[in-house]
Amino acid sequence: MYDLTGFQRDLLYIVTGLDDPHGLAVKDELENYYESEIHHGRLYPNLDTLVEKGLVEKGELDKRTNVYTVTRRGQREIDARREWEQEYFDATSTQ
Repeated sequence: MYDLTGFQRDLLYIVTGLDDPHGLAVKDELENYYESEIHHGRLYPNLDTLVEKGLVEKGELDKRTNVYTVTRRGQREIDARREWEQEYFDATSTQ
């Protein structure tokens, strides 16, 4: 996960957390978090990057809607990242 941008990490987390992770739902979540509009030209190429890296799978819900799911590798990467982050949170709470 070290080679992902912050935006790509956010995408991965959102895909993991949504019950229905299709493109527009992911876009809506990002817009709520960033409090600004996310353009399709930014969203979909970054989702495709996650697919290319094997972190997310892309399927077809219908002819117009893609659905995204986190792969096992993607979940392992998220878990490893959270463990790494927790080390630093734990270190600051003991100071």
